[in-house]
Amino acid sequence: MLRRLIQISFVIVGGALGVLLMPLLFGLIKFHHFLLNNSYSYATIGALLFYFLTFWMVDYVENFIKWTEEKLVKTPIGDILFGTLGLLLGLIIAFLVTLPFSAIEVPILDTVLPLLLTVVLGYLGLVVAIKKRQEVIGLFNVGNKKSKKHDADELYANKKKILDTSVIIDGRIADICSTGFLEGTIVIPHFVLSELQYIADSSDNLKRARGRRGLDILNRIQKEIPIKVEMFDGDFPEVQEVDAKLIRLAKKIDGILVTNDFNLNKVSEFQNVKVLNINDLANAVKPAVIPGEDMQVLVIKDGKEHNQGIAYLDDGTMIVVDDGKNFVGKNIRVTVTSVLQTSAGRMIFAKPQQKTGS
Repeated sequence: MLRRLIQISFVIVGGALGVLLMPLLFGLIKFHHFLLNNSYSYATIGALLFYFLTFWMVDYVENFIKWTEEKLVKTPIGDILFGTLGLLLGLIIAFLVTLPFSAIEVPILDTVLPLLLTVVLGYLGLVVAIKKRQEVIGLFNVGNKKSKKHDADELYANKKKILDTSVIIDGRIADICSTGFLEGTIVIPHFVLSELQYIADSSDNLKRARGRRGLDILNRIQKEIPIKVEMFDGDFPEVQEVDAKLIRLAKKIDGILVTNDFNLNKVSEFQNVKVLNINDLANAVKPAVIPGEDMQVLVIKDGKEHNQGIAYLDDGTMIVVDDGKNFVGKNIRVTVTSVLQTSAGRMIFAKPQQKTGS
């Protein structure tokens, strides 16, 4: 269907150009014939010439149209709307600026310069409108503080969440999505998927298992969890590191990175990219423990320091039991003495009570 439309368009354009240009061409070669010197003949000749031209050009035109269609589909609707408005504004400004030059009968000033200004100002209008769209939207946000806060919360919720490799392999993101705590659209970059496939094909058994688990998690999110998932097929060839590509993507689409990578978290914050860290969420939802509280724990191994024992809560929090070395393998009652919060997580220090259980 598309090829037919292209051929029909070529025929129509050829006919129109034949009517406009054939008389000039025949006049230059001084060709006169009563059957050909009329508008119908000119249109027919032009249409036939362009029809035969389509046999060579149609594939290139079709590929260009499909490429343009793919780019437009992947481009956010906000960018398209603001880009169109910016382009129109740039062309209007270019028309007003170049209008005085039309009265100057200088070849460069009345033809080349207006064309150059039209191209430059149209492009600037397009680019500036896309990059400044958030500021333009902010100009019209004149509601009260409550409505502004509501709009900001809604804008934050609607921002796309970009998953990195570490958080996909971790696996907890699927459970978080299924509970509804993560709103908006999930974005899976193609270069992250490629990295997962590379890990899944590794000769190292552990890496291969982690990569395959990551691919299983993606399939679960896409097929079983009611949340919108998008693939980003673009790339940043000038950037080699996947983490740097993620930051570039977050800036490009004004999205939020979802990760549990401590270093990526810090680099993103330094570059003013919003980050959701799964480890921070896990630490936030752990049960609160205060000094003086009693609990039942199973001492499973010796600690690093003299006479220490190590136990764990159900959520994985480490408990260091002073004087607990002699209770390894036993369930005992302990009293919390202090709680230490570190970048790696939370650590609880406790002492055994006098009465212990086996």
